[in-house]
Amino acid sequence: MENDSQLLDALNAIPVASLTREEWINVGMALKQGGYPASLWDEWSMNDERYRSGECEKLWDGFRGNKRPLKPGYIIKLGERFGWSRYGSGGGVLSWNDYIGVDKEPKAVENDHLDLAPVDELRTYLEALFDPEDCVGYVTNDAFQDESGKWHPRSGVYDRTAGELLRSLTKHPDALAWTVGDWDPGAGAWIRFNALDGKGVKNANVVKFKHALVESDTLPLDEQERLYRELELPIVAMVSSGGKSVHAIVRIDAHDADEYRDRVNFLYEYLDKHGATVDTQNSNPSRLSRMPGVTRNGNRQQLLAVNIGKRSWQEWKDYVDGVLDDLPSFIQLSDYYDNPPELPPELIEGVLRCGHKMLISGASKAGKSFLLAELCIAIATGGQWLGMQCRQGQVLYVNLEIDGNSAICRFLDICKVMGVGKVNLDNIRIWNIRGHAVPLDQLVPRLIRRIRDDHYAAIIIDPIYKVITGDENNASEMGYFCNQFDRICAEANCAVIYCHHHSKGAQGAKRAMDRASGSGVFARDPDAQLDLIELELTEDLKNNVRDGEASAWRVESSLREFANIKPINIWYEHPIHRIDTSGELDRLYPEGDPRNNLKRATPEEQFKYDLDLAFAECSMGQPFVDLGALAAALGRNERTVRNHLKNYSEYEVKKGVVWKKIGDFPDIPYLEENR
Repeated sequence: MENDSQLLDALNAIPVASLTREEWINVGMALKQGGYPASLWDEWSMNDERYRSGECEKLWDGFRGNKRPLKPGYIIKLGERFGWSRYGSGGGVLSWNDYIGVDKEPKAVENDHLDLAPVDELRTYLEALFDPEDCVGYVTNDAFQDESGKWHPRSGVYDRTAGELLRSLTKHPDALAWTVGDWDPGAGAWIRFNALDGKGVKNANVVKFKHALVESDTLPLDEQERLYRELELPIVAMVSSGGKSVHAIVRIDAHDADEYRDRVNFLYEYLDKHGATVDTQNSNPSRLSRMPGVTRNGNRQQLLAVNIGKRSWQEWKDYVDGVLDDLPSFIQLSDYYDNPPELPPELIEGVLRCGHKMLISGASKAGKSFLLAELCIAIATGGQWLGMQCRQGQVLYVNLEIDGNSAICRFLDICKVMGVGKVNLDNIRIWNIRGHAVPLDQLVPRLIRRIRDDHYAAIIIDPIYKVITGDENNASEMGYFCNQFDRICAEANCAVIYCHHHSKGAQGAKRAMDRASGSGVFARDPDAQLDLIELELTEDLKNNVRDGEASAWRVESSLREFANIKPINIWYEHPIHRIDTSGELDRLYPEGDPRNNLKRATPEEQFKYDLDLAFAECSMGQPFVDLGALAAALGRNERTVRNHLKNYSEYEVKKGVVWKKIGDFPDIPYLEENR
């Protein structure tokens, strides 16, 4: 444009740091309307300490035209406000390049407000909110004053259509009263923002649930309008009340009264969270708002804007859920190719990283709570747990099940048996809330508040059945439940370890990850799962162990970050667990495991049962598995496994992959093509 030089001079004269956010955004809108690039706005904005990289481009893409757009002349006016002169610095003498002309920008455009005659204000309002056949309710000369002098509207008119009112406004363009009647100059006038049935003004008479009223009497006028615009509310009309509030008529686009109520509640709650405390008494759909174009106590009930913000409720809701959420942004994988991120350190060596989640599952009588107490002590002292090294740190044990004094004595008993003294035990804290437990989604905020300034390595919750929300067999409800553990990990920056019980019945024939009671979410959600299952003792071992004095258990794993550990056989001798170093538990199996029938079988027969079970676990339902993975699951080297496989016709090894013919089929259809 021919006045580029002058506009740029005006822009450079405007101290961006002195502008309100609304004025800063208006400059951007004016530059875009004038055909200038976003980079110009961005470069100028860098002179403000509030500048955030990328914000200009993001807002720029959202600027859309309207009936009365901000034009570059807005920047000229704003520059003059800060002392810049369109006539240059030559004492009023024009240079050859100085601009000569009359500024034709609309009055008060720097506030982006409409400047219409009263009749045109109401006309624009009606056209924006209603269809021609809609019945419109309004109150002009049907109001009364109470003892305090406050005006109250009555029912007013409710049987005239928007089309009828618009035709009257066209016929009588010079006086609004010709159409809507006279109003008391102290009271002003009101209008209902949703269409009625023409029979009354109650909520039951509303036929279209399209709009809601947003009004605040607590914020300054300028702040109300700034917030409504900044939050991109889908505003169909914005009216100054002529008093201490701005009325924003927001698109709700609800299909019925129930959906209207839900959407209005969401809108009000959202505004409250973002600093705009609104009057919740305005939530009914038949509510009155201020009619634009009339006066009240000498002040105009002025139509400030129409059709601003997002274009619909759904677009605004998508904007709120997407752009304004707290989710992390996308990352470019190539950025990390030469500089991969550092992984969290291991809290339990080879099993669990700091900041991750672990589930301990097991049957009753396994001493799960005692095992967790042993883990607390191992973390506090930097010692070993089940033979695995733990990283030293503070740990919080959330006790939901047993009496507080009993929990303390239990810890002390374990310490004495383990030979752990008082040193480092200040790293253990116990939160005894038996009898005070609430559902986990209510407990987590209270927990986070208490530990906000602490630095725990782990938080152990024992047991979770005390705080479960919803049906433990419902995957969706358990997904929500398990998300609470993620919240603790994220906000407390620590590992979360929790305990759950087995489902009913024999568990020996199941994989470790499938034994926990309830939905499979329990097994698939944590980063690590350790499962305890009891082993059936032989008669010889039973004779060596006095009844009730010790029981034998196997710890099996399902790990996300690491390879599964080799099963650990342990004795539970109250109050602690000891690793079996004799090897006599290696060939014992839990109840329900078919291998219990093979205790007198030949080594080759027993290997076959081990092989079938290991293949099923490693293949996850597929007819093939990597030879190395199968050998690791069997605890044998690859050569030994390969030699054994030659004895079984249903197995075949090709190129390091073990294939198995499933069921009665003579061959696997796609076996040949994958060889």
